[in-house]
Order: sequence, then structure tokens, then C-alpha cells
Amino acid sequence: MQKNILVTGGNGFVGSAVCRSAVRRGWKVQSISKSGKPFTTPNGHLPAWTEKVEWHAASAFEPTSYQSLLSSSNAVVHTLGTLFDGGRYKQPLKEQNPLGTVVEGAKSVVNGLLGDNPLERGGPRSYENMNRESAITVCKAFISSSSATSSSTSQSRPGNTFVYVSAEDVFRPAIPARYITTKREAERMIQELCSQSTPPIRSVMVRPSFIYHPHFRPISSPIAALIAAAGGIHQALGGFSPLSVLTNLTRSQRHEGNALDNPIASMNRALTIPPIHVDHVGEAICAAIEDESANGPLDVWAMRRLLGWVQDSEKTSGSASFADTR
Repeated sequence: MQKNILVTGGNGFVGSAVCRSAVRRGWKVQSISKSGKPFTTPNGHLPAWTEKVEWHAASAFEPTSYQSLLSSSNAVVHTLGTLFDGGRYKQPLKEQNPLGTVVEGAKSVVNGLLGDNPLERGGPRSYENMNRESAITVCKAFISSSSATSSSTSQSRPGNTFVYVSAEDVFRPAIPARYITTKREAERMIQELCSQSTPPIRSVMVRPSFIYHPHFRPISSPIAALIAAAGGIHQALGGFSPLSVLTNLTRSQRHEGNALDNPIASMNRALTIPPIHVDHVGEAICAAIEDESANGPLDVWAMRRLLGWVQDSEKTSGSASFADTR
């Protein structure tokens, strides 16, 4: 069956990786974004694959602006979201301004450690709006389109899939807990909506860890390298790692109304789950669309398996390597 996918935020960091992977598979690819402009490299170049994507200007919060695109789509990938409330860090990232990115990122981290600003909640670029409401709005629109098409043709469209780009819980306490709680709220609502739709829609929630790319996000590579190095040491120390000890001592503590475990456990996961290249995220999403057995939340290890990666633990009796192996 020919795959026709709609990517929200297809000209963004993760969305462009999904589009690249889908184009390589020969799929029909449509993207919506606020500007409607195609993806460009940091140097302003248009890669050849962008010519094979239909770029549209639309708002995820206004289904009428992209409703006509949904009728021909059998898969939707929602990549919109924000790591920090307000999204002020994104502009210097787009401008390839390392100093500006560091400054805005540092401000956001400090604000996160000091506590949420209640004035940010519910704003246009807040966690609630970007991470949760945008996804639910697009999901409902896709369900409505699928149901309408099924009714008008007297037959269902098999294999319809909604993919939501969520995240591993590896960023606390530097990133406020609301980042991950809004992601988890969106996951639960999407699963419920898709399972109750007529016809049913398969929902997939990918949970990448820290995402990097040496050229499109140069600042992300040294951070990923530091995480990988610290993770290697953490793994080598095993149960004697300071974070492992602290995690075991505080395992019973919960955060935000028992929705999450404590921030120390999140920090421990950051050193247990390796960073992931953005191209691998895009490939894993497309592989999940192809594989009808893929369903529900997919963590980094499940994404690796979809890509056919072999862990050290599958080759020997030893523990899995923190570094990527294929």
C-alpha cells in the first residue's frame, strides 16, 4: 500500500529527518508549518530531497487550514513541541548563533531549577499548548478525516497511523517536569482517541532521548559526546555509580502527584539511555509506520530494534554498550 504521510513541522529539526527518510522510501510526503517554507540547511541550501515534498503553510491549531491534506494521508507524524516554555531558545538555534543559544538555554535551565513561572502556563508557546494541545488538535482532525472518508466510500482505510514525537524522561531537573508531564498527557489522550475512533487508528509514540546532529545542530554534538562519555563511566561503575546509589535510596519518592518518579531517577536515565542521531529518529518513525506491529510508546531501545540494530547483550552475555552499535 502506497504511504502518503503528512508531517507537522516538516521543515524543523526532527520533522525534516522524517521527510528525508520518507522520500527515500518513495512515499508521498506533505509538510505543514507556519511559514510553509521548505527545509534549508544552516548554510541556506535546499537539499535535493526537498523538491519531492509538498510544503504547505498551515497552523496545527486550525484544522481547516490542512483538512484537505488529511483526506489523502494514511499516516500523520506530529513533531511540534518545545523543550523550554516560551520557545525563546529556538530563534538563535535557527540563526546558528551559538552564544545566543547558550544564553537562552542557560536562562531556561536556571528558570527550570528555580521553578516554573505560572505566567508561562497556557501561553501560545507553552508546554501545554505546544506539547499537548497541538498534538491532540491534529489527532482529532485526522480521526475526523478518516471517519468521513470511511463513511463516504463505505469502506475503511486500513493501516492509518498517527505518530507522536514524545520524549524520554531524561531532562529533569534542568528541564521543568511540565515538559514531560504534558508529553505523557498527550500520549494518553492520543491512545484513547485513536483506539476509540471508527475505523481504529494505530497510535505510535516515539520517545527519543537527547537528539543531535553535527551539522544541522552543531551545538548538540559536544553535548551528546559528554552525555555518552559520562554514560560510559556510569555503566562501568554499575551499582557503585553515585547516581545509581542515590536512585536506589530515593526509588520510592514520586513527583507531581505520582505521575513521575523523582528527578534523580531522571538524571540516572540520562546516563543510561544514549543520545540518538536525528536521522535515526526519522528512520525509526518511518519504520514504525511500515511495521503494523509497532504500537504505543517506543523507547530508544525499541527504536533501535526497528532499525535492525544489535545490542552487545544480544551478541554476548555481557551488558549492552552505551555506544551505538549496528
